[in-house]
Amino acid sequence: IPSIDLKGGRCVRLYQGDYAKETVFSEDPLGTAQRWESQGASRLHVVDLDGAAGGEPRHLSMIAQIAATLRIPVQVGGGIRRMETIEQYVKAGVERVVLGTAAVENPGLVKEACQVFGEAIVLGVDARDGFVAVRGWKDKTTVLAADMIEQMEALGARRFIYTDVARDGTLTEPNFQAISELMTRARSPIIASGGVTSVDHLVRLSQLGVEGAIIGRALYTGDIVLDRALAALKERAVDS
Repeated sequence: IPSIDLKGGRCVRLYQGDYAKETVFSEDPLGTAQRWESQGASRLHVVDLDGAAGGEPRHLSMIAQIAATLRIPVQVGGGIRRMETIEQYVKAGVERVVLGTAAVENPGLVKEACQVFGEAIVLGVDARDGFVAVRGWKDKTTVLAADMIEQMEALGARRFIYTDVARDGTLTEPNFQAISELMTRARSPIIASGGVTSVDHLVRLSQLGVEGAIIGRALYTGDIVLDRALAALKERAVDS
């Protein structure tokens, strides 16, 4: 799943979630979204980084334009901490809304959102050293990622995105051990994010049983070529 991270109206990538360590990859987020769709993406992941840091959407109109233009579904996270905001995104054509900070600080919102919007709600579990990080990854909590997933499942959450913040944007590799441990505890589908740099990483994640993998920097640097990676995954699935 290609990721478009928005900051100041541009496509950027952060290093380990550090807002001071950004690389601008495109001045044209909509064109970038269309590019990933044309290469075979079945879904697009969009993050409003300014929204995540500020606590309210900062790129709503841009994201609405992307959702309206693409034929593939779009999921969005970043600064979504009120029911009204979720409703705005759903009305704008966004298929899935990702709650992160709100899940830690306002579990009641998660419960209500899951009751009202069902499968449209995804829980983003962003972890640093195993502990959940919030507010644009700037603050680390004392809540373990695995515990949070269990707590959110009890509130009605049906899908999770797990991001290892220390791996994000580093072009190293995913935290396979942490993902494997989460897979043994979670009852719901998990999408992995952070450090995915090669087709081999994608294959290994698939073998662990994750539902999908979000790729950011590796697509923009060319370490992963989307259409080739999708073809290689399909071929390996047939061979197995």
